[in-house]
Amino acid sequence: MNTLSVSQLSTLRWDLESDVNAYAQRGFGGIGLYRPKVEDYGVERTIELLGEHSMVATSLSWGGGFTGSDGRPFEDAVSDAVSAVIQASQLRAGTLIVLAGGKNNHIKTHLRRTLCQALVRVAAVASEHGVKLALEPFHPGCGDEWSFVHDLQSTLDIIERVDNPSLGMVLDTYHIGMDRDALRWLPDVARHLHLVQLGDGRHCPHGEMNRCLLGDGCVPLPELIELLHENGYCGSWEVELIGEDVESISYDHLLDHTKRYLDHTLGQLC
Repeated sequence: MNTLSVSQLSTLRWDLESDVNAYAQRGFGGIGLYRPKVEDYGVERTIELLGEHSMVATSLSWGGGFTGSDGRPFEDAVSDAVSAVIQASQLRAGTLIVLAGGKNNHIKTHLRRTLCQALVRVAAVASEHGVKLALEPFHPGCGDEWSFVHDLQSTLDIIERVDNPSLGMVLDTYHIGMDRDALRWLPDVARHLHLVQLGDGRHCPHGEMNRCLLGDGCVPLPELIELLHENGYCGSWEVELIGEDVESISYDHLLDHTKRYLDHTLGQLC
């Protein structure tokens, strides 16, 4: 059975202990960990807290930024990603999410070469520690500063170039699900999926990410979930809700709605 999980970015103002308690109370078996929250609480304490609630870390966010778009030198970004791999191993996280980094005025061939060089090194460490890496494509309308990798085809190309079984991808329905053409790529990428993040939005991303409650937007979530299920995806469903449309909604209501929606939607697959 797929683990139902919530990314800590969905309840950003809460601390880690509040997140774990609230998610567990509603029957979520997983949590998408956010590195700053883990570091504030402490890795060992986080491990103990998750164990007390029989909760698994479905992901750790994130490593990457290898193109220098965030101001860090290449070697610093690689070193940080290696540290994140070790942290993910300690936390027994299902996957470490990796963001490529923005364009930073580089040409496409240089960007791709830089990313692959970094991923070869980080994936080698991940293999040694039994950690899965998941490269996440971002919609160009809201993610240029985060990632120059925007679609499933480009992500698959990077994975094949690096050629390490520890490297796969994250499919976030908010970034990918509004593109009907992307659906035809799902059978090709299904075997590379380390994680599926569920997100919805009322319109195509433009500027900042602006997600809405699941089912309130234009992402065909039931269709995507069914298609992923039919193509053999048996990993976690991790919800990520961030943006203006959910800022005024209490976290308690957000979590209650999310659990009801998932129970209903996933129940249709049975």
